Amino acid sequence: MNTIISSYRTINHCLAFGAMFMVLVLSSCEEVINTDLSKADPVIVIDGSVSDQSEVHTVKVSKTIAFDQPNAFNGVTGAKVTVYSSTSQTYSFTASGDGIYKSQRFRGLSGVNYILEVITGGKTYKASSIMPTAVKPDSITFKKLAFFGNSRVYPAIYYRDPARIQNQYRYIVKVNGVLTAEQVSEDRFSDGNATSDLLTFDGDGIQTGDKVDVEIQCIDRNVFKYYFAISQISGNGGPPVAPSNPNSNLDNGALGIFSANTRSAYTVTLK
Repeated sequence: MNTIISSYRTINHCLAFGAMFMVLVLSSCEEVINTDLSKADPVIVIDGSVSDQSEVHTVKVSKTIAFDQPNAFNGVTGAKVTVYSSTSQTYSFTASGDGIYKSQRFRGLSGVNYILEVITGGKTYKASSIMPTAVKPDSITFKKLAFFGNSRVYPAIYYRDPARIQNQYRYIVKVNGVLTAEQVSEDRFSDGNATSDLLTFDGDGIQTGDKVDVEIQCIDRNVFKYYFAISQISGNGGPPVAPSNPNSNLDNGALGIFSANTRSAYTVTLK
């Protein structure tokens, strides 16, 4: 279920890929329908998060670009970005670059519902996310797998899943400072058990001396569904599915995701 494809790139071309898929299906009929993918109206894309760390939090606001244009971040300026909490806190975000909005330093709390509000172009977009309780790993080690006579080494996360609570996890892996994989998992078959998640990715795996940074996030159910859909579209963990927009928790037609998540980071080196 890991994915190296970026969320922004997937969102930015989802509409175009979906349109292309429909053209291919319809072309099997007698009538051929031509679609100009470059004329699709731009759609607002919002990507933001609040964590349980005392830090500056970021929300990115952009618009999709035409299918025939170079893939780039098409930032939206002049937006009003605010996060409200169910504990009656209000956090205003200020512009920090093209389409980037940052908060003052604060720490999110588990069990609190956070509501993102973005006002731009005369429209208001909202999303909400409840921050889960953090689940800490017991250890992070390396595991060797054999592939057609060749062996590769990958990081593995060992932890005990809390019983009778629906838990979802997201992992972000960097090898020697380079983003290598993003992967999500859930406890459907491991609720309350000691378990492990193996973080696999394309390429040669981990080599001796490589420094591996692993960020572990506990995410809510809607955020999990969003990232899982991206992994399915890109074909990780099986054949790719028909392109479509991953389900967003944002309203009013916006694409993207807002996540209130716990976050912990670890660094391990293969010796």
